[in-house]
Amino acid sequence: MTEDQIIEEQEQELYENHRFTVDRGQETMRMDKYLQMRIEGVSRTKIQAAAKADCILVNGKPTKSSYKIKPLDVISVLLPTPPREIEIIPQQIDFKVVYEDDDLLVVDKQAGLVVHPGFGNFDGTLLNALAWYYQDKRGKDGNPITPYLVHRIDKDTSGLLLIAKTEEAQAHLAKQFFDHTIERKYNALVWGDFQEDDGTIVGNLSRSAKDRRIMAVYDDPEIGKHAVTHWHVLERFGYVTLVECVLETGRTHQIRAHMKHIGHPLFNDAAYGGDQILKGTTFSKYKQFVDNCFTLLPRQALHALVLGFEHPSTHKQMHFESPFPDDMHAVIGKWRNYAQHKLSE
Repeated sequence: MTEDQIIEEQEQELYENHRFTVDRGQETMRMDKYLQMRIEGVSRTKIQAAAKADCILVNGKPTKSSYKIKPLDVISVLLPTPPREIEIIPQQIDFKVVYEDDDLLVVDKQAGLVVHPGFGNFDGTLLNALAWYYQDKRGKDGNPITPYLVHRIDKDTSGLLLIAKTEEAQAHLAKQFFDHTIERKYNALVWGDFQEDDGTIVGNLSRSAKDRRIMAVYDDPEIGKHAVTHWHVLERFGYVTLVECVLETGRTHQIRAHMKHIGHPLFNDAAYGGDQILKGTTFSKYKQFVDNCFTLLPRQALHALVLGFEHPSTHKQMHFESPFPDDMHAVIGKWRNYAQHKLSE
């Protein structure tokens, strides 16, 4: 397998959108049966779960799986992608559960933990940890619990992650991500100061032509995927700034690539150039201070702080917040003290 194929495999969306127009000569049949014939490898139960979550539209309207299709019907289907053909081996790995019920699980992921197995990371992931966590547990239907991903965050990003425990919950939550109705706020420590207090970054993201391991912003609407990041300054420390980022879309490396694009790489983000001293003095004491910060926070300074969504069964609005992990808390404290000391000079 080539490097590009590996990258493409790792970048797959967690849902896929299908659209069909029923042939003029199509005989009448149940919609779930028709879609099972048209979509390779999908089960009837997954189609029915998608219909219950309003993820199947016929002529623009949500439709039950028992609907009898007619010629020229236009059917749109949003389906979570099937799991990769990788055996998930249960492994005892610590992770923090913030909330759990019969339908879903909210995890506060530590930095350094990969979310799911893939090329280069076949085990030691959150899904391996979940397999261990659920190996002796049963769901509300009495069957073994299978965790389903509906989104993911980077290995070295900390914070809140949402996991579905049923296919119906997965379909419902996937639709919210697809519709951009999920509330997601990140805090990032970035290089440089800002002239404004708020801003929005709009730019298509695709793999960089110079380095396929990272994403780049392209002005050409035909290249990459539409991405929108809203940012707001929380605290200014002179050479670095603490910002809040609100995602309108959820693309690979979105915040990291967008911030680099506007000249503010994330602090200690090695892939995007943030592991160098980009702002500040040439004094050796300052260099030692920054190096100490890099040692304290050996990763990009990015934390998934807020997660909000509609519960798939109760339809109540759920809201979770995660405090900074120790490494980000310590480094932000050091920069705060540095900035106050500079002001008092």
